[in-house]
Amino acid sequence: MIAHLINTDVGGRGILRVYLDYRRRCFDFLTRVASKFTENPSRVLIVTGFPIPPAQVPETDGPPGALALALAVEKLGGRADILTYQEVRDALADFWDSFVERPRLSRYSLIIAVETPGRSADGMYYSMSGLEVKREAFDGVVLEARRLGIPTIGIGDGGNEAGMGKIRELVIRYIPHGEKIASVVETDELITSAVSNWGAYGLIAEASMLTGENLLGGFDEVEIVEALAEAGVVDGVTKRVEVSVDGIGMEVHSKLLLLLKSLLNHALG
Repeated sequence: MIAHLINTDVGGRGILRVYLDYRRRCFDFLTRVASKFTENPSRVLIVTGFPIPPAQVPETDGPPGALALALAVEKLGGRADILTYQEVRDALADFWDSFVERPRLSRYSLIIAVETPGRSADGMYYSMSGLEVKREAFDGVVLEARRLGIPTIGIGDGGNEAGMGKIRELVIRYIPHGEKIASVVETDELITSAVSNWGAYGLIAEASMLTGENLLGGFDEVEIVEALAEAGVVDGVTKRVEVSVDGIGMEVHSKLLLLLKSLLNHALG
């Protein structure tokens, strides 16, 4: 049920069809990802931030999910670092204090990429509309981690993110401009979602079911998005500085997060 919820394609961008084919291939993907998460929490690197052309300013999708994951790692007794852009660091500074710029990957037990550009077949990076992303990308962290044998998780909603190379053929089949924008960067495990923040919350909810502890409790997405907007971070669909994510008002995001929390409270008693 959690996987269905987080793939509710409110924006109508094609991810629902990708998800349905992906789940036919790997029905228990969310449980697999949650197991990877709960088994490797000792030191986690979370990578997030997607610059939106033409201004190349990061978007509001990704950082809230990354912060929620970092807080969940802490509840599991581990330690998390976040690798992201300066605007996002400035916005999250009141909520998290462990950021890195040049991480030594050998120190980490797990790498999670949440809504961050993954290179396409031509080696370039693209937005969902096919515009070139011309700012430093962090997908090399995922490639190096896989070379080192460090477990990796990807979370994406459009096919152009690090990790979505795992199902590249589905992105090409179902997503507009898929042949051009589809990432070739794979992760060991992958979560698809209609909004990448939702994918992060879904992972935390599923991990909560595995551990018996509500790891989402107390998280307030609205205050995070407000801080991001105050720091100049944009909505990735409207390309404006506003308190919304992927063109969807916060009332929708808040209600989905509340539903996940309520389901956990019921299931966990």
